[in-house]
Amino acid sequence: MKRLITLVVNKKACEIAVEPNRTVAQVLREDLGLLGTKIGCGMGDCGACTVLLDGRPVNSCLVLAVQVNGREIETIEGVSNGKDLHPVQKAFVEHGAIQCGFCTPGMVLSAKTLLEKNSSPSEPEIRKALSGNLCRCTGYQKIVEAVRQAAEMMKK
Repeated sequence: MKRLITLVVNKKACEIAVEPNRTVAQVLREDLGLLGTKIGCGMGDCGACTVLLDGRPVNSCLVLAVQVNGREIETIEGVSNGKDLHPVQKAFVEHGAIQCGFCTPGMVLSAKTLLEKNSSPSEPEIRKALSGNLCRCTGYQKIVEAVRQAAEMMKK
């Protein structure tokens, strides 16, 4: 039996009827058409499904949609301001921190959260903040460099 939930996704209120066993990742992708949230492992290990729930990164493949009733979600689609990329997105592009792109949405959201809390993170702090997001392409160094550059860009 479906349950009606209300939530705010990327600053837009929405109301949706969901089955009790559907995850946030499924609802975002299949019902709301927000395909930036990737479903990788489906077990919370890879971080491809990372979204911000009330400002905190979570693996949306592990959270049931009924659990987010009345809460706020930010996906990668909500990070940029129209055509203006967020500094984290710009830095990822400039540093070549994007290869296949599958991990990128989760990495960007995790990095954005870190930089909102810590404007000058050390390399170990950056690596720890990104530790829940696996990348099989870049080797992480370009991602760390991108986060450092984004920190500098956000200070200006």
